[in-house]
Amino acid sequence: MLSRRLIAPSVLPPALLIGWLSWSALSCNRPPKETLAVIINKQPLNFALRTFDPTTPPSNMPPLTQGENAACDSDFLSNATVAAQTRQTDATHATITVTQIKMDLQLNLTIWVPNDVTKHVTEHEEGHRQISEFYYQAADKLAERIAKTYVGRQVDIAGTDLQAESNKFLQQTAAAIIADYGRELNPAPTQLLYDSITDHSRNEVVVKDAVAHAIKNAPIESP
Repeated sequence: MLSRRLIAPSVLPPALLIGWLSWSALSCNRPPKETLAVIINKQPLNFALRTFDPTTPPSNMPPLTQGENAACDSDFLSNATVAAQTRQTDATHATITVTQIKMDLQLNLTIWVPNDVTKHVTEHEEGHRQISEFYYQAADKLAERIAKTYVGRQVDIAGTDLQAESNKFLQQTAAAIIADYGRELNPAPTQLLYDSITDHSRNEVVVKDAVAHAIKNAPIESP
C-alpha cells in the first residue's frame, strides 16, 4: 500500500494571491503613536483525521494518483498587514516609511486514510504530520525575523495619485514578506526525504527514526 504526503504552498503565483494574503494601506502625515513594530499572531494547529471510501472519495479530498491510497495535506497559510507613515514633500512626491508589520500564521493539517487503512500506512502519514508540526513550531520566530527586516524601509514615490502609489508599495511589501516566509519555511525537502527513506510506507523503517533523519539531513540529502 502506497501513501503520500501533500503540501499546499504558502506562496501562490501572483495571479492567485487573493485569499492567501492581504494587506492594509495605512498612512498618515502625523507621527505614529508608540506601537509594536512587529506583531505575529500564530494560530493553533488545526488538525483533522478523515476516513473515506476509496470507491467514492469526497470532493474536498486531494486527488490521489495511481498506487496512492492515503495523503497528509498540510496548508501553511500566512497573511501580512503593513502600516506606514507618509511624509509628503509636495503635491506629487512623498516618502513612505514602514512603521509596523502584522503577520497571521496558520497551519491546517488533514490526514486522509481509506476506511480499511492499515496501521503501517497511518503511522507513515503521522510521520508527515510530525514534520509539518516541527516546521510550524518555530514559524512565529521565522516570521518575526523576516518582518523586522522590513520595518523602517523607506521609498520615495511620485505621481498625481500618491494614495494609489502608497497602496501599491504596501501591497508589494506585503507580498514580498509572504514570499520570504514561504521560501524560508519550506518543509517540502524534508517531506521528500522522508518519503525516500520510507519508500512511501512500503518498507519497514521506523517512522520516528525516519522523521528525525529527514529533519536533520534534508539540506544535504533531499531528492
